Amino acid sequence: MPPMNQQGPAHHGKPATAAVPIYDDAFELQYSPNMLAKLETRRSVPMRAFDPMPIPADHLDRILTIAARSPDHGRLAPWRFIVVEDDARRISGERFDALYATRYPGLDISKSDMWTLYMMRAPVTVVVVSHPDPTSKIPEWDQVLGAGAVGMNLIIAASAHGYAAQWLLKWPGRDPEAAAILGVGAGERVAGFIHLGRQTERPADRIRPELEAVVTRWTG
Repeated sequence: MPPMNQQGPAHHGKPATAAVPIYDDAFELQYSPNMLAKLETRRSVPMRAFDPMPIPADHLDRILTIAARSPDHGRLAPWRFIVVEDDARRISGERFDALYATRYPGLDISKSDMWTLYMMRAPVTVVVVSHPDPTSKIPEWDQVLGAGAVGMNLIIAASAHGYAAQWLLKWPGRDPEAAAILGVGAGERVAGFIHLGRQTERPADRIRPELEAVVTRWTG
Protein backbone atom coordinates (compact mmCIF):
# COMPACT_ATOMS: atom_id res chain seq x y z
CA MET A 1 0.00 0.00 0.00
CA PRO A 2 1.21 3.56 -0.63
CA PRO A 3 2.53 5.35 2.48
CA MET A 4 -0.06 7.31 4.42
CA ASN A 5 0.14 10.46 6.52
CA GLN A 6 -2.39 12.23 8.72
CA GLN A 7 -3.80 14.13 5.76
CA GLY A 8 -4.32 11.03 3.61
CA PRO A 9 -2.30 9.25 0.91
CA ALA A 10 1.23 10.53 0.46
CA HIS A 11 2.08 12.15 -2.87
CA HIS A 12 5.37 11.14 -4.43
CA GLY A 13 8.04 13.39 -5.87
CA LYS A 14 8.97 17.01 -5.36
CA PRO A 15 6.34 19.75 -5.51
CA ALA A 16 5.85 21.18 -8.99
CA THR A 17 7.80 24.34 -9.71
CA ALA A 18 6.23 27.40 -11.28
CA ALA A 19 5.67 27.19 -15.02
CA VAL A 20 7.94 29.19 -17.31
CA PRO A 21 7.30 30.22 -20.92
CA ILE A 22 8.99 28.34 -23.74
CA TYR A 23 9.90 29.58 -27.19
CA ASP A 24 10.10 28.18 -30.71
CA ASP A 25 13.60 26.76 -30.23
CA ALA A 26 12.75 25.01 -26.94
CA PHE A 27 13.78 21.37 -26.57
CA GLU A 28 10.17 20.32 -25.99
CA LEU A 29 9.13 21.67 -29.41
CA GLN A 30 11.94 20.12 -31.42
CA TYR A 31 11.10 17.56 -34.10
CA SER A 32 12.73 14.21 -33.27
CA PRO A 33 12.95 11.90 -36.30
CA ASN A 34 15.01 9.28 -34.47
CA MET A 35 12.45 9.01 -31.70
CA LEU A 36 9.63 8.73 -34.22
CA ALA A 37 11.49 6.06 -36.19
CA LYS A 38 12.06 4.03 -33.02
CA LEU A 39 8.38 4.24 -32.11
CA GLU A 40 7.24 3.40 -35.64
CA THR A 41 9.33 0.21 -35.67
CA ARG A 42 8.92 -0.85 -32.04
CA ARG A 43 7.94 -4.45 -31.54
CA SER A 44 8.33 -7.16 -28.93
CA VAL A 45 11.44 -9.28 -29.40
CA PRO A 46 11.37 -12.97 -28.36
CA MET A 47 13.77 -13.72 -25.53
CA ARG A 48 15.52 -16.36 -27.64
CA ALA A 49 16.92 -13.39 -29.58
CA PHE A 50 18.39 -11.71 -26.47
CA ASP A 51 22.14 -11.42 -26.00
CA PRO A 52 23.12 -12.61 -22.49
CA MET A 53 25.23 -9.49 -21.92
CA PRO A 54 24.13 -7.74 -18.69
CA ILE A 55 22.60 -4.28 -18.81
CA PRO A 56 24.87 -1.74 -17.06
CA ALA A 57 23.45 -0.42 -13.80
CA ASP A 58 23.49 3.20 -14.95
CA HIS A 59 21.51 2.29 -18.07
CA LEU A 60 18.90 0.40 -16.05
CA ASP A 61 18.61 3.20 -13.49
CA ARG A 62 18.00 5.73 -16.23
CA ILE A 63 15.42 3.47 -17.90
CA LEU A 64 13.54 3.08 -14.61
CA THR A 65 13.77 6.81 -13.88
CA ILE A 66 12.25 7.61 -17.27
CA ALA A 67 9.60 4.91 -16.80
CA ALA A 68 8.50 6.59 -13.58
CA ARG A 69 7.77 9.82 -15.49
CA SER A 70 4.54 8.30 -16.78
CA PRO A 71 1.07 9.85 -16.37
CA ASP A 72 0.02 9.49 -12.74
CA HIS A 73 -3.34 10.94 -11.70
CA GLY A 74 -2.97 12.30 -8.17
CA ARG A 75 0.79 11.64 -7.99
CA LEU A 76 0.19 8.44 -6.05
CA ALA A 77 2.74 6.25 -7.85
CA PRO A 78 0.34 3.28 -7.50
CA TRP A 79 2.92 0.92 -8.93
CA ARG A 80 6.46 -0.22 -8.24
CA PHE A 81 9.28 -2.16 -9.87
CA ILE A 82 10.94 -5.42 -8.84
CA VAL A 83 14.24 -5.95 -10.67
CA VAL A 84 15.45 -9.52 -11.18
CA GLU A 85 18.97 -9.82 -12.57
CA ASP A 86 22.27 -11.68 -12.15
CA ASP A 87 21.97 -14.83 -10.00
CA ALA A 88 18.54 -13.77 -8.72
CA ARG A 89 17.18 -14.93 -12.08
CA ARG A 90 18.20 -18.53 -11.38
CA ILE A 91 17.07 -18.42 -7.74
CA SER A 92 13.63 -17.07 -8.64
CA GLY A 93 13.24 -19.59 -11.45
CA GLU A 94 14.14 -22.52 -9.19
CA ARG A 95 11.60 -21.40 -6.61
CA PHE A 96 8.94 -21.04 -9.29
CA ASP A 97 9.76 -24.56 -10.51
CA ALA A 98 9.48 -25.99 -7.00
CA LEU A 99 6.07 -24.38 -6.47
CA TYR A 100 4.88 -25.37 -9.94
CA ALA A 101 5.79 -29.01 -9.22
CA THR A 102 3.51 -29.00 -6.17
CA ARG A 103 0.66 -27.63 -8.28
CA TYR A 104 1.17 -30.15 -11.07
CA PRO A 105 2.58 -33.33 -9.48
CA GLY A 106 2.36 -35.29 -12.74
CA LEU A 107 4.49 -32.75 -14.60
CA ASP A 108 6.71 -34.15 -17.34
CA ILE A 109 10.32 -34.37 -16.11
CA SER A 110 11.43 -32.42 -19.19
CA LYS A 111 9.54 -29.41 -17.85
CA SER A 112 10.91 -29.56 -14.31
CA ASP A 113 13.18 -26.56 -14.90
CA MET A 114 10.97 -24.63 -17.33
CA TRP A 115 10.68 -21.52 -15.14
CA THR A 116 14.40 -21.45 -14.39
CA LEU A 117 15.12 -21.48 -18.12
CA TYR A 118 12.46 -18.81 -18.61
CA MET A 119 13.94 -16.45 -16.02
CA MET A 120 17.48 -16.99 -17.35
CA ARG A 121 16.70 -16.02 -20.94
CA ALA A 122 16.80 -12.25 -20.37
CA PRO A 123 19.68 -10.41 -18.68
CA VAL A 124 17.17 -8.34 -16.69
CA THR A 125 13.51 -8.73 -15.88
CA VAL A 126 11.56 -5.82 -14.45
CA VAL A 127 8.35 -6.88 -12.75
CA VAL A 128 5.81 -4.06 -12.83
CA VAL A 129 3.55 -4.28 -9.79
CA SER A 130 0.22 -2.48 -9.51
CA HIS A 131 -0.78 -1.46 -6.00
CA PRO A 132 -3.74 0.93 -6.12
CA ASP A 133 -4.69 2.75 -2.95
CA PRO A 134 -8.38 2.00 -2.23
CA THR A 135 -8.57 4.90 0.26
CA SER A 136 -7.60 7.50 -2.33
CA LYS A 137 -10.15 9.75 -4.00
CA ILE A 138 -8.46 8.87 -7.32
CA PRO A 139 -10.56 6.17 -9.04
CA GLU A 140 -8.96 2.75 -8.76
CA TRP A 141 -9.25 2.24 -12.51
CA ASP A 142 -7.09 5.33 -13.08
CA GLN A 143 -4.48 3.86 -10.75
CA VAL A 144 -4.53 0.47 -12.47
CA LEU A 145 -4.11 2.13 -15.85
CA GLY A 146 -1.07 3.89 -14.41
CA ALA A 147 0.72 0.55 -14.10
CA GLY A 148 0.19 -0.02 -17.81
CA ALA A 149 1.46 3.46 -18.60
CA VAL A 150 4.61 3.00 -16.54
CA GLY A 151 5.27 -0.33 -18.24
CA MET A 152 4.99 1.15 -21.72
CA ASN A 153 7.18 4.09 -20.70
CA LEU A 154 9.78 1.59 -19.52
CA ILE A 155 9.76 -0.16 -22.90
CA ILE A 156 10.17 3.14 -24.76
CA ALA A 157 13.06 4.16 -22.49
CA ALA A 158 14.73 0.78 -23.05
CA SER A 159 14.35 1.20 -26.81
CA ALA A 160 15.97 4.63 -26.63
CA HIS A 161 18.94 2.95 -24.93
CA GLY A 162 19.18 0.32 -27.67
CA TYR A 163 17.56 -2.55 -25.77
CA ALA A 164 14.72 -4.80 -26.83
CA ALA A 165 11.83 -5.80 -24.60
CA GLN A 166 9.22 -8.48 -24.24
CA TRP A 167 6.27 -7.85 -21.92
CA LEU A 168 4.72 -11.10 -20.67
CA LEU A 169 2.33 -12.17 -17.94
CA LYS A 170 2.77 -15.90 -17.50
CA TRP A 171 1.96 -18.16 -14.56
CA PRO A 172 4.52 -16.70 -12.09
CA GLY A 173 2.85 -13.30 -12.45
CA ARG A 174 -0.73 -14.54 -12.40
CA ASP A 175 -0.42 -16.90 -9.42
CA PRO A 176 -0.45 -14.95 -6.10
CA GLU A 177 1.76 -17.50 -4.30
CA ALA A 178 4.31 -17.49 -7.10
CA ALA A 179 4.29 -13.70 -7.26
CA ALA A 180 4.80 -13.61 -3.49
CA ILE A 181 8.17 -15.31 -4.03
CA LEU A 182 9.29 -11.98 -5.52
CA GLY A 183 7.71 -9.95 -2.73
CA VAL A 184 4.36 -9.12 -4.32
CA GLY A 185 2.03 -8.61 -1.40
CA ALA A 186 -1.66 -8.53 -0.56
CA GLY A 187 -3.53 -5.86 -2.47
CA GLU A 188 -0.95 -5.93 -5.27
CA ARG A 189 -1.04 -7.52 -8.72
CA VAL A 190 1.64 -8.10 -11.30
CA ALA A 191 1.02 -6.00 -14.40
CA GLY A 192 3.76 -7.77 -16.30
CA PHE A 193 7.23 -9.23 -16.46
CA ILE A 194 9.13 -6.92 -18.81
CA HIS A 195 12.21 -8.74 -20.06
CA LEU A 196 15.06 -6.58 -21.36
CA GLY A 197 18.19 -7.28 -23.37
CA ARG A 198 20.10 -6.49 -26.55
CA GLN A 199 18.59 -8.27 -29.52
CA THR A 200 20.68 -10.46 -31.83
CA GLU A 201 18.16 -10.59 -34.66
CA ARG A 202 15.37 -8.46 -36.11
CA PRO A 203 12.17 -10.51 -36.09
CA ALA A 204 9.58 -9.99 -38.79
CA ASP A 205 6.92 -7.50 -37.90
CA ARG A 206 3.41 -8.67 -37.22
CA ILE A 207 0.22 -7.33 -38.76
CA ARG A 208 -0.82 -4.04 -37.20
CA PRO A 209 -4.38 -2.73 -37.10
CA GLU A 210 -5.48 -0.36 -39.82
CA LEU A 211 -6.43 3.06 -38.48
CA GLU A 212 -9.88 2.74 -40.01
CA ALA A 213 -10.52 -0.27 -37.75
CA VAL A 214 -9.56 1.41 -34.48
CA VAL A 215 -10.22 5.15 -34.95
CA THR A 216 -13.51 6.99 -35.01
CA ARG A 217 -13.87 10.76 -35.03
CA TRP A 218 -16.63 12.08 -32.86
CA THR A 219 -18.37 15.09 -34.41
CA GLY A 220 -21.25 15.59 -32.05
